[in-house]
Amino acid sequence: MSAARPFPRSMKLVGVLLLTLSAVTPASSVFVIIPGVIQQAGSGALISLAAAAVVSLAMAFVYAELASAWPLAGGEYAMVGRALGPFAAFMLMGANTVAYTLVPPVLALGAAAYLGAIWPGAPPIPIAAGLIALSTLFGILNIRLNAWVTGAFLAVEAIALLVVAVLGFTHLARPISEVMLHPIVVTAAAGLGPTPLTAIALAITVAIFAYNGFGAAVYFSEEMHEAPRRIARTILWALAFTLALEFLPTAATVLGAPNLAALVRSQSPFGDFVEAVGGHALGVAVSLGVALAIVNAVIASLLINARILYASARDKAWHEAVNGAFTRLHGRYDSPWIATLCTGAAGIACCFIPFHLLLVLNGMNVVAIYISLCAAVIVGRVTGASAHAPYKSPLFPLAPAVGLVALVGVVAANWGDPDIGRPSLIATVAVMVLFGAYYVVRRRTGGLAWALSGPEPSPLLTPDARNLEAMDG
Repeated sequence: MSAARPFPRSMKLVGVLLLTLSAVTPASSVFVIIPGVIQQAGSGALISLAAAAVVSLAMAFVYAELASAWPLAGGEYAMVGRALGPFAAFMLMGANTVAYTLVPPVLALGAAAYLGAIWPGAPPIPIAAGLIALSTLFGILNIRLNAWVTGAFLAVEAIALLVVAVLGFTHLARPISEVMLHPIVVTAAAGLGPTPLTAIALAITVAIFAYNGFGAAVYFSEEMHEAPRRIARTILWALAFTLALEFLPTAATVLGAPNLAALVRSQSPFGDFVEAVGGHALGVAVSLGVALAIVNAVIASLLINARILYASARDKAWHEAVNGAFTRLHGRYDSPWIATLCTGAAGIACCFIPFHLLLVLNGMNVVAIYISLCAAVIVGRVTGASAHAPYKSPLFPLAPAVGLVALVGVVAANWGDPDIGRPSLIATVAVMVLFGAYYVVRRRTGGLAWALSGPEPSPLLTPDARNLEAMDG
């Protein structure tokens, strides 16, 4: 196979930031994920979200340091591989490939549910498949065009969140001290009572997932001018916007809800709040904005997975013919178009998998990513592998230490959830073990030419087969 043609560097900070925020999709986090935080912690959700923001800041510092050292389209697996070796990279590559294949159908099915506000009785699976097909066509286009398309959708998303925030802060019903000092939650007897500290702690795990996605900037770093110098700032700005776009509407809703007890009991607290304060028409408009936000996230996730496939093929993870196809860039749009089409086709097929199973298979991949990154930034500092990074996380090793402590709590909390959490943990470990076993067997039989590579001028760990074997050992 001939050497993969590199991406042209056509993006600056703003374009990558727009794509990254589209991957985070703050509106869907607020309307889909944060209700779970409210159900778990009640009005103590603000405490949980504030604590999760501290953990996310620690992880943003970790991402920023590793991404500035190795700004590669493979994302987390490419960075982890440089610090922990190719075996760890291959396992994480497999887990990420599976997870990002499942993200578009999960998001698209969620968008179909919100479109029900303007199309009652709409069939979710055909709508979800159609949304993925349309997003795939966008994904083939030039990355700069995609940045502006997703940026336009992101503006609609931000307006919807701004509407929620303005409604809440202009209709304040209680002081913030009441919420922070005396949070309430639905009790086992379906009444209301003080929120236990354990419930607030468990809700932090959901809040961490709501903020996740700010590190997606690294996937577009090979298409970014001066990526080593700019990528850290992009990640930190992405987190800052994410925190503002998610925390402020949530705080406004909790503080402005006419009936706090009803809000805490609601299965759709934000939608009910907009309907109650702003009226039905505004509620429908906001629901449409949320649906567009989710479509935006589908486009961004397809772009990300296509770049994972491109990078993994460049690193020779697959059969030679597959590697050649996945690294082929479109002659006009400079996009990995075959990888994008395959990602879209797989996403459409996965729309027919039961939604609960999609959540189980995809739910805990972020935990594996975060743990791997925390380990990688520590090892990179100790061994000097990341010494060339233009950005260094402050107060090292505080950031990875905070991340690891929080992740232990996340794992413990999810192990106690027999419905989704525990099966998700088992599924994530099983996928990584499967890819690890494949790596070992294929390496021993000489059938795998896996070698970490990339276009950046920074020092790379791309040793020959003898050194690879030494690193594996």
